[in-house]
Amino acid sequence: MPFSSNPHLASVTPELRQWIVDQAQAGVSAPKVLQAMLDAGWTEDVALAALEAVLTEHLQRNKPEQFENMPAIAKSDEPESVPVPDLALSGSPSFLDAGDRNVKVVMHLKLPRVVVLEGLLTPQECELMIELAKPRMQRSLTVDSQSEEGGDELNDDRTSEGMFFERGEHPVIAALEQRIAHLLGWPVENGEGLQVLHYGPKAEYKPHYDYFEPGLPSTSALLRRGGQRVGTLLLYLNTPVSGGGTTFPNAGLEIAAQQGTAVFFSFDKPHPSTLSLHGGAPVVEGQKWVATKWLRERAFH
Repeated sequence: MPFSSNPHLASVTPELRQWIVDQAQAGVSAPKVLQAMLDAGWTEDVALAALEAVLTEHLQRNKPEQFENMPAIAKSDEPESVPVPDLALSGSPSFLDAGDRNVKVVMHLKLPRVVVLEGLLTPQECELMIELAKPRMQRSLTVDSQSEEGGDELNDDRTSEGMFFERGEHPVIAALEQRIAHLLGWPVENGEGLQVLHYGPKAEYKPHYDYFEPGLPSTSALLRRGGQRVGTLLLYLNTPVSGGGTTFPNAGLEIAAQQGTAVFFSFDKPHPSTLSLHGGAPVVEGQKWVATKWLRERAFH
């Protein structure tokens, strides 16, 4: 990588300047250019500033037609924001109404938009969901981004087992879906089927985004099923001995895996500026069971 891994580096080296221009001229997508810098250790604001400065300077020195195919990178070229699910946190309440129970607000951030809740499921409900899922577990897959049909593929970054429940498949699933819809003001039908994942020792899911990246071959097919993903709610179904938390690398945040705790985060555009990069940290000891509900712009089918 031709640039420093020091996230606080303010100067742009000649090597970095040339690398940015080369990537843009080669047609590399904006999120991938930015993500390469984030992976090398740059912070979001410094990386965006460097990209914008280099491209602005270069465009001023060269004829515009030379760069007519250059992908947009600067903040001004981000996709438009869309409505997203959210919680009624005005006034900083300690508890929120989930319909059939109150849940405790543990913490919340504005950017990335992350809210941690307690009490969305009882220990008994958590254990029941694990037992219902166990017979149907298979190696977890990720979206095959190069498939125009929006298929799935094995991915070394995701070393877990998983399964999906249909919406409303079991009373405990239906009750949870109603609570999520009530809390977030988002229709049940806009949610994908609940996914349950199992992580054994050392299993993890490396940092990634939940939205579908614009411009990839798979994205059109995936969007036809209910639009873009705009939010995620994770629920820990057990408590590992150690490890297994949910990380947000660009925010320096890690949330410990505790049975019954829920982590909600939203992203109003498919762009790294949402700081919604997140991952499942490796399980150090024990095992982790987690349920995931992805939320779409429109009714999912």
